[in-house]
Amino acid sequence: MAIPRSVLFIPVSGPSGMGEAARCVAIAQALRVRWPALQVHFALSAAAPYLAQVPFPSTLFPSSPTFHPREVGALIRSLRPTVVVFDNAGRTTQLQAAHEVGARIVYVSSRRRQRGKAFRLRWMRLLDDHWIAYPSFIAGATSTWERLKLRLLGRPNLRYLDALLPAHDAALAATVGARFGLATGDYVLVVPGGGTTHRGALHSPATVAQAAALLAAAGVSTLLVGAEPAAPGGALRTCGRLPVAELCELIRGARLVIVNGGDTLLQVLACRRACIAVPMAGDQAHRIACCDREGLALAGAPDAAGLAAQALALLGDSEQLVALESALARAALANSLDSVVARLGELGLGGD
Repeated sequence: MAIPRSVLFIPVSGPSGMGEAARCVAIAQALRVRWPALQVHFALSAAAPYLAQVPFPSTLFPSSPTFHPREVGALIRSLRPTVVVFDNAGRTTQLQAAHEVGARIVYVSSRRRQRGKAFRLRWMRLLDDHWIAYPSFIAGATSTWERLKLRLLGRPNLRYLDALLPAHDAALAATVGARFGLATGDYVLVVPGGGTTHRGALHSPATVAQAAALLAAAGVSTLLVGAEPAAPGGALRTCGRLPVAELCELIRGARLVIVNGGDTLLQVLACRRACIAVPMAGDQAHRIACCDREGLALAGAPDAAGLAAQALALLGDSEQLVALESALARAALANSLDSVVARLGELGLGGD
C-alpha cells in the first residue's frame, strides 16, 4: 500500500503575532485545493490566540515548537511526513529528525537572524529549500559569502517570496463586503496585527485602533480588523481576526489600507492598494522604510492623531493615490503561492 503524502508545518508561534502561521495556513489551503487527499498537520504553541484560524489537525506545545526539540522530534518520527516546512522555527535536532525519516525539508526565514541560521553549513546540508519571505529589495540580495556557500554545497534551493495570496473570489468579496456594509473602493481598511508594543516600535495595536476611530469620526467608512477601539460606533466597523481569503478580498476592495510591517504589508502591495504602514515590532521598521523609499507605501506617523491626519490627507490627494498605485503596478510584486505549491509538488507532495 502506498504511503499517503503528508506535510508538517512548524511555524514559530506564541501569544502575539501570527504572520508565520498565517503564511503556512495559506500554503496548506492551496495544497489541499491542488491535492485534496494530502494529509496536513501543524505544530503550534498552545498559547497562540489564533488557533481557531488554523483549520487543520494540530499538535500543541506549551510554547513555540522551537523550544521543544525532543517533543517535536518525536512528532516528526511519529508522523513521518513527506515534507516538513519550518517557518522561522526549528533547531538542528528537529531538522535532523526530519532528515532521518526521509522528509524533504523547507526552511522559511523572514528575519536576518533566521536567515543566518539557514546559511550555516550544517543546516544547508539538511535543507532542500530555503525561502526568504520578502522580496530582495526588502530582505537584501544574497551576499558574496552566501553565494559562495551555495556554490560550494550546491544546495539548498534558494528563492525569494513576494506575497502569498489566495486567488480572487468575486462571490466571497461580495459576501464579506455585504457583511460589513462596505462599498468597493469607498472604505479604509485598518489591520494593526496581533503584536504588542516592542522596543523600537512607534505604534501598538491600540494606537492604530485609535487612529481608525478618528478616521471614522471624520466620516470615513472604516473597518478595523483584530483590535478594539476605545470608542466604537458611527462610521467605524470592527471585527476580530479574519481568514486570509476574507482579509485579502477586503484589501482588494479598499481605497486605502493602514497596515503593519509584517506579511500583510506584502499582501497589500501585491494587491496594488495604496497603503500607510506602521511598525508593530522593531524588525518591521526596516521593511517599511524600504517600501517608502521605493515609493510603494508611506511610513505612518508616530501617533494616532498624526496617523489619522496622514490618512485623511492621502484620501484627499488623488494625485498621490494614483502615484502610489502606479508605482505598485511597475513593481509588479508577484503572487508566489502557485510557484510555492508547484515546488512542494516537486519535493514529493505532487501526484494525482
